[in-house]
Amino acid sequence: MTPAQAMLRAATGLSLSRTVVERAIRHRMARTASRDPDAYLARITPEELEALVELVVVPESWFYRDPQAFQAAAEYIVARLAAAPERVARILSVPCAGGEEPYTMAMVLTEAGIPLDRFVIDAVDISQACIERAKIGVYGRNAFRNQDLGFRERHFTTSGDDEFRINDELRTRVRFKQANLLESELDARSGSYDVIFCRNLLIYFDKPTTAAAIAKLDQLLRRDGLLFVGYAEVPSLCQNGFAPLPYPLAFGVTRESVPERRQQARPAAPARPPAPPFAPPIAPAPAAPPRRATPPAPPPPARTSPWAPATDLLAEARRLADLGQLREAEGKCRDYLALVPDSADAYFILGLLNELTKKLQLAEDYWKRCIYLQPDHYEALCHLALLAETNSDVATATALKARAARIYKRQQAS
Repeated sequence: MTPAQAMLRAATGLSLSRTVVERAIRHRMARTASRDPDAYLARITPEELEALVELVVVPESWFYRDPQAFQAAAEYIVARLAAAPERVARILSVPCAGGEEPYTMAMVLTEAGIPLDRFVIDAVDISQACIERAKIGVYGRNAFRNQDLGFRERHFTTSGDDEFRINDELRTRVRFKQANLLESELDARSGSYDVIFCRNLLIYFDKPTTAAAIAKLDQLLRRDGLLFVGYAEVPSLCQNGFAPLPYPLAFGVTRESVPERRQQARPAAPARPPAPPFAPPIAPAPAAPPRRATPPAPPPPARTSPWAPATDLLAEARRLADLGQLREAEGKCRDYLALVPDSADAYFILGLLNELTKKLQLAEDYWKRCIYLQPDHYEALCHLALLAETNSDVATATALKARAARIYKRQQAS
């Protein structure tokens, strides 16, 4: 890891490739008339670091993104407030990007009949530019990607050519703040949130940072609260004391509230090899079937082919990728494919490597090859869905997410 990568990881928690970091530094050097990268980094100020962070965060969002999550959250809050009329529901959106997610939650709650004074929404993002844009509450057409735009007519006013401004009564129910989830300034709100949205953030963290972020979310959430994450992140939460909600395509989790549940669960299957930090969490492998009464057939003789060294090649590719040596990692993957040409995992890693270098078409091709070879490859389906969302292909993204959700459900059931 380069000093610049380490500096930005310390500032954001994100696992950033050397290519992304160097591109951001070149951009800021051009804006500040700097010529020497080492001198630029040595003299960097807090204000310049913030400008650099703005270039590496991913503020992509839109209204009613994955609407099943908002519906599940609204049903939960309606039930809670009905049982405790004196309560005020508290919701957290982190990261909130340009405000599309928290404002969507405000619209959903009001349309569910909840008075404005019965809920408060906190919205946090590391990007000050995103926070300022969210506070203004003005959006272009790209923020409205749903077929049904009735909500725009009900809650927005026209604010210029192809711009729409959210109504003030909803805007005042969301409290925006620049902050980092991993920092301690949120500690004062420990255990106070009924619902937390933290979607598609953990996939950008390495494994230790993911564990720290989950611990922070666990601290902020009420003991019986709901947490909504990205579809690639559910397995990681379920490996850390959470259980999936029974809402299709909501990708929500809650704590395992019954202690006996873990004791009565089936024995866990042997763990898969750990995924590289730049990859999304891998869903647990299905548990092994129970033994039959009759002795099983003897296993085939052990093979002594080049497969064992090939496995070492793939492990080495992951190690090099973790170190930011992407070209060397790609070479190891290709060496692996020369020995095992039908390896779905190798194509999956090649997709990740090309995603990190912004070769998105190549990344998509590799992930498609991966799911051709292994149709139930959960992580590849998740990445293809994210890529389809980025390209505003809502129909494809929805289909891929539904497919990934079915696969994850089958894996959990087994």
